[in-house]
Amino acid sequence: MLFLGMLSDFKSHIAQNFRFLEGKKLLLAVSGGLDSMVLLDLFWKADANVSIAHCNFQLRGNESDVDANFIESFANQNQIPFFAERFDTHQFASDYKLSTQMAARELRYRWFAELAEQHGFDFILTAHHANDNLETFLINLSRGSGIDGLVGIPAQIDNVVRPLLGFSRNEIEAYAKTNRLEWREDSSNASTKYLRNQIRHQVVPALEAIDPAFLSAFLKTQSHLQQTQSMARDAAVLVYKQVARETHDEIHFNLEKLLRLPNYAAYLYHWLHEFGFTAWDDINDLTSGQSGKQVLSPRYRLVKDRDFLILSSLKDSNEIESFVIEKDQNQVNFPIKLSICKADGVSHVSNNTIFVDAQKIDFPLELRKWRNGDHFQPIGMNGQSKKVGKFFKDERFSILEKERAWLLCSGDRIVWIVGHRADERFKVQTTNPILKITLTQ
Repeated sequence: MLFLGMLSDFKSHIAQNFRFLEGKKLLLAVSGGLDSMVLLDLFWKADANVSIAHCNFQLRGNESDVDANFIESFANQNQIPFFAERFDTHQFASDYKLSTQMAARELRYRWFAELAEQHGFDFILTAHHANDNLETFLINLSRGSGIDGLVGIPAQIDNVVRPLLGFSRNEIEAYAKTNRLEWREDSSNASTKYLRNQIRHQVVPALEAIDPAFLSAFLKTQSHLQQTQSMARDAAVLVYKQVARETHDEIHFNLEKLLRLPNYAAYLYHWLHEFGFTAWDDINDLTSGQSGKQVLSPRYRLVKDRDFLILSSLKDSNEIESFVIEKDQNQVNFPIKLSICKADGVSHVSNNTIFVDAQKIDFPLELRKWRNGDHFQPIGMNGQSKKVGKFFKDERFSILEKERAWLLCSGDRIVWIVGHRADERFKVQTTNPILKITLTQ
C-alpha cells in the first residue's frame, strides 16, 4: 500500500474486509497518539458515524492530562461526540495483582463495553497496525507460545474491530505527515523499560536492516499460520466429539481414547486454555496420575477420576452444605427439589422415590453433604451397616458425583442417599402412616 493513496486504499480495505462497519455507529479508541489520530482521520474523511473514547490512565502525570485536553479540543472543534474517563491504574493493578499494562488493558476494554451498551455503539475500533502485530508475535515467540500466540492480533473479536492491521507504522506516519495531522507523542514509547518497546526499538530495526521487506514477508507468514490454526481448530472439534462427553455442568474426557492420540497434549491445551488453565505440565502429569489429583484455574478444576479427566466449575467456598426441612413442609426447592406427602400405600419405588414409615421419622429433617465416617443400612441388605464412602466406591461414583450427593437425615441417621439408596431402618413394615418422598428434578 502506497502512503500517498492510503485513504483510497483504506476505503477499499474497508469495503473488501469490513463492509459490516458501513452505516454503523462506531466508537473509536483514541489516545491522541499517531496511530489513533490517523484512524480517526480516515473514518472521519470516510463520512462514518464516529464517536471518540479517551482513557486517561494517569500514568504520566501532567502529560496524561494534556493528552486528554488535546483530544477533547479536537472533538469539540469537529463536533464529534466525546467520552473520557480517568482511571487509577496503579491502584487497580495493585488490587487485582496485575501488571500496569494488563491493568490498563482491562480497564480500557471494560469501559468500552459499558459505553457500547449504554449508548448503542455497534462496534469499538482500535488503531492496532501491522507493526503491533509483529511485536506481539515476537513477544509471544520469546515466551514459548503455541500457534494461538503466533497468529497475531485478531482483526475482530466480537464487537471490537482493528481495521488498520493491514497497514504499517511507516505508512501511517507518512499519511499523517502528508495530511498535516497533529498528534501527541507518548514519552513512555521511547523507553526500553517494557519488553514491547525493546522489541520495537532494537529487534525490529535489526530485522529490517537484514531484509527491508521483512514486515511484508512476516504478514504472509502470519497468514499461513492463521490457515494452519483454522485447520487445527477443525481437527480439535472432530477429536473433541470422539473423546469428550458433556454432562450437566461437566465435561468428561475419556483418557483411553485421548492417550491414543500422538498429540493429545496439544488437544488438551486447545480445549482447556479458554477455561483459564496455565499449568500445562501439571495437566500432562494428570493424565497418568492417581485418581483424585486435580489442577485448578481461577474458576475451574480438572480432576483425574479413574479413566477420565473431569472439568467442572469450582465450588463456591461460601456454599451452605446443610438445610433443614420442617414437619409441615411438603416442598423443597433448594438445594434440590423434593416433594414430601402422605401416601396410602407403597407403589412405584425407584431411586427417585422412596416410602418411609412416618413414625420412624423425627423432624426437622436435614439435607446435608456426606462426611467421612457416615454410615447407613442400605435397603435390601438385611440391616447390614455400610459406610457411605464404601457405597460410593462400589457404585463407582466419580469424585464430583460424591461431592454433589445429598443425604436426607433424621437426627444422626441417614434416611436416604437422595436419588440412589434408601435406608432399611425406615422401611414401611406396619400400618403406620406412610410418607412418600420424591426427588423431582
